[in-house]
Amino acid sequence: MTALELPRPDWMGEDLVILEDAAQRFFDNELAPHNERWSEAGIMDREAWEKTGAAGLLCAAMPEDYGGAGGSFAHEAVITLAIGRAGLDSFGAPLHSAIVSPYILHYGSEEQKQKWLPRLATGELIGAIAMTEPAAGSDLQGIKTRAVKDGNGYLVNGSKTFITNGQHANLVLVVAKTDTDAGAKGISLFVVETDEVEGYRRGRKLKKLGMDAQDTSELFFDDMKLTADSLLGGEEGQGFYQLMDQLPQERLLVATQAVAMIERAVGLTIDYVKERKAFGKAIVEFQNTQFSLAEVKTEATIGRVFLDHCIGRHIAGGLDTVTASMAKYWLTDLQGKIVDTCLQFFGGYGYMDEFPISRMYRDARVQRIYAGTNEIMKLLIARSL
Repeated sequence: MTALELPRPDWMGEDLVILEDAAQRFFDNELAPHNERWSEAGIMDREAWEKTGAAGLLCAAMPEDYGGAGGSFAHEAVITLAIGRAGLDSFGAPLHSAIVSPYILHYGSEEQKQKWLPRLATGELIGAIAMTEPAAGSDLQGIKTRAVKDGNGYLVNGSKTFITNGQHANLVLVVAKTDTDAGAKGISLFVVETDEVEGYRRGRKLKKLGMDAQDTSELFFDDMKLTADSLLGGEEGQGFYQLMDQLPQERLLVATQAVAMIERAVGLTIDYVKERKAFGKAIVEFQNTQFSLAEVKTEATIGRVFLDHCIGRHIAGGLDTVTASMAKYWLTDLQGKIVDTCLQFFGGYGYMDEFPISRMYRDARVQRIYAGTNEIMKLLIARSL
């Protein structure tokens, strides 16, 4: 289901080929037909999460003891690629499964893992991570949300914005300062089961340039009362290091989403130029079309090979921050470039909202911003020079 003629990467064994086929059929048949309705409504149905969990496609990398499939990031990558090829770019499942859940798996106590991971795997709980604030984005040390000791627990005050899954999420990882004088060492992560606490408030579902069906939101904490066991791992001051440790996977996930859209855009465009006629012949017969799409296919192939290289390194435990930053910045830049080139071949139809290439053009733009802007990625890469 891809326009790229590449052999399967070394990290993709027979079990992952089977998963790829099953995941693609599920997303194409069960969720994609609702995409138009969800885009118009500005939010996906809660039922979509439950269906995905029932199909075993949430938290695939979580151990079976905690309700997952016992896989690795390779399983999450295969599922993420299938989501992108189905055109479900607004679906927040990759963040839920490959970003939120790993924090609990890697840093949570045994009690915390048993309490939350199985319910994340079924879709009973939907995860979000609340880092960004109105005045603090890539600079996490600039956050203002505070958690202060209150008896055996904490009182949390502050606000967050641009939170993916914000309206649906009922389990939110909140980044807060527990010591305002300690810099990075004063940041902690709290796991908030939103239905169980006082002082938690959802704000607006934000209107955006793209990702129409994604419930990106504001969150507010007004004397939010948390018990002591809400502190991830049970030790204050570990939040910044936990976040830094997981950022390479988050950035690799964004790169994976970029490649999924690239492959879909290239495939749709090749099909279109073979059917569309101008001046008595198919558009694909014009040399300009052939040369431009030759460049696009070449660049897309290079991008996929680089992504597969990074996934292989990550599975083996060897993906460093610099390489992950390269993947995130370069592949999302490439995504924007290729989608823009492809849209041009659709002419006026490419500008119409009912054509998938139009939505991809809008949806692609945020990829260069979240998970650390591409400018931040270049700074991180530059430090290695």
